[in-house]
Amino acid sequence: MNDVLVSGASVAGPALAHWLTRHGYSVTIVEKAPGLRDGGYAVDFRGRAHLTVLRRMGILDQVRAARTGLGPFTLVNADGEPLVELPGDLFSGDIEILRGDLGRILYDLTKDRAEYRFGDSIAALEEDGGGVTVTFDSGPTRRFDLVVGADGLHSNVRRLAFGPEERFVRHLGLYTAVFSTGNLLGLDHAGLGHNAPGRVVGFYSARHDTEGRAVFFWGSPPLEYDRYDTAAQKRILAERYADVGWVTPRLLAALDDAPDFYFDAVAQVRADTWTRGRVALAGDAAHCPSPLSGMGTGLAMVGAYVLAGELVAAGGDHRVALPRYERVMRPYAQGCLRLGQGAANFMVPPNRLMNWFVRANYRVLPYLPWKGLMARAARNAAEGVDLPDHRL
Repeated sequence: MNDVLVSGASVAGPALAHWLTRHGYSVTIVEKAPGLRDGGYAVDFRGRAHLTVLRRMGILDQVRAARTGLGPFTLVNADGEPLVELPGDLFSGDIEILRGDLGRILYDLTKDRAEYRFGDSIAALEEDGGGVTVTFDSGPTRRFDLVVGADGLHSNVRRLAFGPEERFVRHLGLYTAVFSTGNLLGLDHAGLGHNAPGRVVGFYSARHDTEGRAVFFWGSPPLEYDRYDTAAQKRILAERYADVGWVTPRLLAALDDAPDFYFDAVAQVRADTWTRGRVALAGDAAHCPSPLSGMGTGLAMVGAYVLAGELVAAGGDHRVALPRYERVMRPYAQGCLRLGQGAANFMVPPNRLMNWFVRANYRVLPYLPWKGLMARAARNAAEGVDLPDHRL
């Protein structure tokens, strides 16, 4: 087995391509987007396992150089008056980096060794004893020895090979949106946020204060909308936040000029298996813990390392490698999923009483012992894997 198709060019896909191409595998990465996606949240790496994988990839120094360097996050009232300042290390782990910056590092690492097919997707998969015949949306068919779905929460590969999305994606009662702007609030490596009943809005500076990110979380049951209709999604966001104070109107006014826009449910992926024959799932497609966990990116990087290592160790025999990959990664993913569920329950208070309660807790959080407990819970989840010493 040496010809691998990976769906998804965000994190897990390029990371997997890096490891496999170093060992003579031919890797093709197909990505529905027309190019690299530059926007998105800041993402975290924390603990031994995450940093060890970055170090073994040879990109730890690059990731550190691109870190956000964000300091405290201040919660404010509707008039912009500070209520409480939360330390940056409570959220950002050991290294925090914009998802777009990480994606560029991974692409630059692999672009000369893997084939990238942007603006295309998989239309059909047909597996037989010798491989998988893949039909692309663009028309042609090709044969591969293995297909890996690293294509996120709404994985196309998972749908084609494992079943409809509703069997695997668990809505956590929230939606989120994020987009890039200029540094509208003139922040210096810092973030501000405001919570109203059922809604949270935040803004933080990015890329050494030359940019900003506007971030929204709000409570809602599942919504009916077209995932590819950005204009409709922007209307939903604007309507939901029309009566929220602070600088929310100013942020919403920047929507039309946003160079990127992300809108989705806050959800988890829970699947009984991540492998079926010659098809495997990796990253969020397999075990998305939700963006609130702070674990998804590190989990994806570790999973790519483990999957590649097991394939190389098994001489490319998917019948041996894929069950081993699941045995190593499943307990680790379960711990991260539990952390994500707990964060969702506390993130967006549903009413005024809970809103007051959460604000009161934030005010005293820096002085209470459970601040350390929260940080340790995140670190324990991040380090909850016996990382194999694959010689990759």
